[in-house]
Amino acid sequence: MSAVGLVVALTGGIGSGKTTVADRLAELGAGVIDTDEISRVLTAHDGAALEPITAAFGPDIRLADGTLDRARLRRIVFSDPTARARLESILHPLIEATMLERLAALETDYAVLVIPLLFETGQNRHADRVLVVDVPEAVQIARVMQRSGLSESEVRRIIDSQIPRRERNTRADDLIDNSGTRVDLEPRLQELHAIYTRIAARR
Repeated sequence: MSAVGLVVALTGGIGSGKTTVADRLAELGAGVIDTDEISRVLTAHDGAALEPITAAFGPDIRLADGTLDRARLRRIVFSDPTARARLESILHPLIEATMLERLAALETDYAVLVIPLLFETGQNRHADRVLVVDVPEAVQIARVMQRSGLSESEVRRIIDSQIPRRERNTRADDLIDNSGTRVDLEPRLQELHAIYTRIAARR
């Protein structure tokens, strides 16, 4: 069982700025666990998920140096729901187990679990509160195209594979608008840090 006083699940659509929010909360004192980072470790050259993924998708899913062909895998899973479900059945249990191990080892006032597919995977059950980072869809698309070099149609496919924005926002305990600059974010982040620290202290 974790020693932290409060567990906050942080989520949001692709390109919403979850990492920006999580990094700043970490600077303020939160213990942050990022499931995307865990996924990268699990799918690295010696990661626990690489062999099961290769078995499921075939040897062509790896590059000549033996590492995962992430671009190829992304194209496959976002054009085929069955393939995406197969990948998720391999990755999600491993990611969840690693996240909970790290959470148990934390000793901060509160923890932030960064989980992009929070509601889709039912992992909100691990959290006391849900923080959603929100931006308009047009901002998501522009940011992801600029960051990843994906086409607009590819980004839209990823967005369509996630829970609808309105439903995600409705299920939030706390909402943060990240459509502006980092300077615009700061007052809300300071406010949330104070709230979470206060709740944790009461537990």
